[in-house]
Amino acid sequence: MSTTGRDLARRLWLLLTLGAVTTLVLFGAYRGVHDDTVPLASSSTPGILAVDTAKNALQRAHAAVDSNETAKDTTGEFHTQMSVAHQSIAVAASANVTGLADRHTLQTVTGLITVYSTWAERAGRETDPLLRGAYLHYAEQGRDDIIARLDALRHEQMAVAREQASFPWPLRLVWGAALALCVVLCAVLVETQRFVRHRLRSAVHPPLLAATFLCASGAAVLGWFTVRAHAAMGDSLAELHVARPASEIPETGADVKRYMADAGFWAALSEWVFVGGVVLMVLMLAGLWPRISEYRFKVPR
Repeated sequence: MSTTGRDLARRLWLLLTLGAVTTLVLFGAYRGVHDDTVPLASSSTPGILAVDTAKNALQRAHAAVDSNETAKDTTGEFHTQMSVAHQSIAVAASANVTGLADRHTLQTVTGLITVYSTWAERAGRETDPLLRGAYLHYAEQGRDDIIARLDALRHEQMAVAREQASFPWPLRLVWGAALALCVVLCAVLVETQRFVRHRLRSAVHPPLLAATFLCASGAAVLGWFTVRAHAAMGDSLAELHVARPASEIPETGADVKRYMADAGFWAALSEWVFVGGVVLMVLMLAGLWPRISEYRFKVPR
């Protein structure tokens, strides 16, 4: 009695099961890395650099007032830098890197800046050295408080960025499982083609050959993009690790933008993992179901 039909059916169900499981695990592994590429590029980096810009502007504004030892009102530079600080805080708030805590800190900083500006402007206009010194003293206390809060916020933002760029061991295990499943699936596909060639005398089986190529090449492409994304996030994190002076902030932002230029494309590929999985299973069905049907209604001999 021929068992070819039953053997083909078993292989088909094994292939479909492996294909579905491999697709799901590969999707989870890929999304685990690439879900953070776009937030790191579009949110965390602008938020961190905006905090650096606000700090630099605040320090420059205070230096403009502190260096004014004449009796004239020379707070023009002060107002310019304070405007930069306010705009930068607005950018940091819109980036919303750390969520609710981020907004609360920036609201507090905005209020403190208003108080600081009052003392600094008085110091910039004051002609009496004693009063000027007192106003500067209060302004410096306010500035130091603001700087400390911005430093603490930057520390929290960097913690978020480090988490986004990390590749923890659970994710490594998922990637290991995904690659192992891809290898097993390719091995079963190759074995099935050998079985079909031996039993049915078919030299080449195009659908199964295409499924094998799709599985191997798809896993390789997704793995390569993941390696590139992880390296780009690591390079971006290195750029953001140290607070930059005002002159280096635009260059730092441009470097991170260059590293993460393909972040949107990498992340969008995750949706195609399911499409590839469906195509893979269709190819398996197209390759084996017609052969199974040939034996389905045959009387056992």
